[in-house]
Amino acid sequence: MNKLAVLQSFVRVVELASFTQAGNSLGLPKSTMSEHIQTLESVMGARLLHRTTRRVTPTQDGLVLYERARDVLASMDELDGLFRQQGPVLAGRLRVDMPTAFARLEVFPRLGEFLQAHPAIQVEISCTDRRVDVVREGFDCVVRIGQLNDANLVARRLGKLRMVNCASPAYLQAHGIPATPADLDHHVLIDYVQVLGSQSTGFVYQQQGRSVSRQMPVRVTVNNADAYEAACLHGLGIIQVPVARYVDLFTSGQLVEILPDYRPLPMDITLLYAHRRHLPPRVKVFMDWLADLITPGVFPG
Repeated sequence: MNKLAVLQSFVRVVELASFTQAGNSLGLPKSTMSEHIQTLESVMGARLLHRTTRRVTPTQDGLVLYERARDVLASMDELDGLFRQQGPVLAGRLRVDMPTAFARLEVFPRLGEFLQAHPAIQVEISCTDRRVDVVREGFDCVVRIGQLNDANLVARRLGKLRMVNCASPAYLQAHGIPATPADLDHHVLIDYVQVLGSQSTGFVYQQQGRSVSRQMPVRVTVNNADAYEAACLHGLGIIQVPVARYVDLFTSGQLVEILPDYRPLPMDITLLYAHRRHLPPRVKVFMDWLADLITPGVFPG
């Protein structure tokens, strides 16, 4: 039995959490996928997957093997490219996650240049407000904006996002324009949280170089950036957002900046990836390309 094919089957089952979907992606029947996993578990002498009727998840041993297997397959892809053409050729699949707005404004307009420079690389881009599990879900790297809580990942700072406070003209006409944070007691904040039910951080602003939070009334809470924007545009309250994403709305007058002397601290843009002994060259090249996209003119600090 082809050892690389067995490893490839295992990696796809972990990433897709399904024997059927993994088999479909590789053009193999489910029975063959099961045989590959059984063979691998027999050779390793350990249970690698938890199987339920609804989902397949890796065991702790499975997670360790998954990381090593991905590196082995990536190295084989690149070695194969080296002998198929003159000079090293980066090949294989990249799996990345990033905020939707970052992908729309920065990555997709320039992604064609990267793909043209590296025609043997395939890129899978996940865009979600949910904090994905980099290791468990098989991501090569992720772009995160704001506070980090991933101590087990390698962090590479890319830049900062300048933040502003804003509201719609309709909201300001109905509630007035606040001049100081004290005026916010008579205003409404639209709250953005990653997990509904989380405690509100309130209205956040910088004072003498440090971040200060002021609680204020909240009527609407969302966990999605598009919903956050829509709620503000419809006059439901005040939001705090990266200015780069909303340039068009400010220019058109659909949003108005308020309290310019009380902006939040800039938010860090960070590239995260798992600790590895040997980072696949295609991943390093893609991360370097992403870092080059962050320019002061686009994301001022």
